[in-house]
Amino acid sequence: MTVTTPAPAAAPAAGSSLTSVFVRLKLTLLRNGLRQSGGRTAAYIVTIVFGALFVAGTVLGFVLLRGHADAGTVAVLLVGVLALSWAVMPLFIPSGDETLDPSRLVMLPLRPRPLVRALLVASLVGVGPVLTLFLAVGAVLALAQGAAAVVFAVLAVPLVTLTCVALSRAVAAANIRLLTSRKGRDLALLSGVVIAVGMQFVNLGAQQLGRAGSLESLEPAAEVVGWLPPASAIGAVESAGRGEYAVAVARLLLTAAALAALVYWWQRSLVRLMVEPDGSTIGAASDAGREKSAGPGRLGGLLPEGRTGAVMERSLRYIWRDPKTKAAWVTSLAVGLILPLFNAFQGGGSLYFACFASFMLGIQMYNQFGQDTSAFWMVAQTIATKADAYAELRARALALLTVTLPYTVFVMVVTGAVIGDWTELAPALGMALALLGAMMASGAVASANFPYSIPQDSGYKNVAPGQGGLAWISIMGGMVVSALLCAPVIAFLIYLHVADLEGLLWLLLPAGALYGVLVGWAGLKVAAPRAARRLPEILAAVSKG
Repeated sequence: MTVTTPAPAAAPAAGSSLTSVFVRLKLTLLRNGLRQSGGRTAAYIVTIVFGALFVAGTVLGFVLLRGHADAGTVAVLLVGVLALSWAVMPLFIPSGDETLDPSRLVMLPLRPRPLVRALLVASLVGVGPVLTLFLAVGAVLALAQGAAAVVFAVLAVPLVTLTCVALSRAVAAANIRLLTSRKGRDLALLSGVVIAVGMQFVNLGAQQLGRAGSLESLEPAAEVVGWLPPASAIGAVESAGRGEYAVAVARLLLTAAALAALVYWWQRSLVRLMVEPDGSTIGAASDAGREKSAGPGRLGGLLPEGRTGAVMERSLRYIWRDPKTKAAWVTSLAVGLILPLFNAFQGGGSLYFACFASFMLGIQMYNQFGQDTSAFWMVAQTIATKADAYAELRARALALLTVTLPYTVFVMVVTGAVIGDWTELAPALGMALALLGAMMASGAVASANFPYSIPQDSGYKNVAPGQGGLAWISIMGGMVVSALLCAPVIAFLIYLHVADLEGLLWLLLPAGALYGVLVGWAGLKVAAPRAARRLPEILAAVSKG
C-alpha cells in the first residue's frame, strides 16, 4: 500500500489566497460594522455621497482646465496635498480603519511579504482609495497631451493611488503603539487644532491668490512639489506631453522608487511589531521608579513651597497629561497666535487685536473645578475656611499665569514685528494684561458659582448632558463681565488719544498691569467665600461626567 503525500501549495497560490482572505475579511467587517447602527450606516452613505460630489466636481474642473497654462500647477499641488493628507491621517484618526490594525495579527503565523501584499490590496477597499483613484484620473486628464503622455498617465494613476495608500499604512504601522496609547488619543483630540490651523493657511492662500488674480504665484511651489512623490508621477505626464521624455521617466521612476521604499519600511515595521516585545509597560515602570526616587522633581523644585506650590504643580500636570485639558490649552495657544498674525499678514492687523491671546488663555480659568471631576472630593477635604478656598483659587490662577503671561508678551511682540509698528506695543500690552486679570477674576467667580462636569470618555464632548446651560452662563457671562471690568482701562486709552496725549500712552503698560493684578485679586476674594460654602454643590456638579 503506497501512501501519497500531497505536494505543498505553491507560494504564489498561498499569497493570492491570503490576499483574497484579507479582502473578504475587510468587506465582511465593513458590512458588519454598518449593520451595528443606523446612524453609522447613514454617516457612511453621506460620506460616499459628498465624496462622490466632490470628486465629480474636481474631475469636471480638471477637464475644463485641459490645455490651460496653469493646469499642471493645479494638478501637481492637488496631488501633493492629497498625499500629505494620507500621511497625517493615521496620526489624528488612529481608529479610522481598525479592521487593518497590524497589532491584531501578531499571533498569526504569517510571512512578511505575503502579509504586506495582502494588506496593501485590502487597503484599496474603501471610500478613500476610490476617491484618490478618481482624483488621480482627473489630474492626468488635464495634462495628457499626446500618445506618450497617455502612456505615462496609465502608469501614473495606479502609482499615485498605491503610493498614497502605502504611505498611510507605513506611517500607521510605524506608529501603531503610539497611536494606541494615551499619547495617541491626545493626538486625536488635537486633530481639530490642526484642521483649524490648516483652514487658516488655506484662507490666507486663497486671499493672496485673489489679490494676484492668477496662479502664477504658485508656480515655484509646484516646481518643487512636482519632484516629490507621488506628485512627481503627475509631473511626469506633463513632461511627457511637452516632449521631455527623460524628465518624465525620471519623475515616474522617482514615484516608483518611493513606493518600493514605503513598502519596505512598512514590512520592516510589521516585522518589528510582530517579533519584538512591547516595551511600553517596562518603560512606564522605569519612568515611575525614576519619578518616585527623584522626590518632588524639577517642576516641584521651581515652584513655591506649601499649598501654593502643590496646587500649581497639580494644575500644570493637568495641562500636560489630561487629554481634554491639553486639547483646550493647545487650541487656545494656537488660535490666540494665529488670528492676530493672520490679520497682520493680510495688512489689516492691529497690536490691540493681539489681546485676543489674553482672551483665549483667560478662558482656561473658567470651570477650574470641572477638570478635577469626581476627584474634587480630595480637594474639598483640604478646604475648611475662606482662606483655604482663596489659597486654592490663587494657586490655580498662578499656575495659569506661568503660561499665559509670557505667551501674551510673545504674541504681542511677534504681532508688532509683523506689523512693523512698535509705538502701540506698550499700551496694547497694558490692555492685554488688564484683560488677563479681568478674565482671572471672572473665571474664579464663575468656577465657584457655575461648575460643570467634563466627560472623560465621550470624545469631543466637554460638557456633561444637562449642563450645557451652566457652561454657556459661565463662559458668556464671564466674557461680558470681563469686558465691563476693563472699561476703566479702555476709557483711559480713549482719553489719551482724544486729548492728543500720545506721548503718555506708555503709561498704559504699568497702569494695565497694576489694574490687572488688583482686579484679579478682587475676583479671587469675591469667589473664595462662595467656593467654601458650596463645596457639596460643586462636588455634585463636577461628578456627573
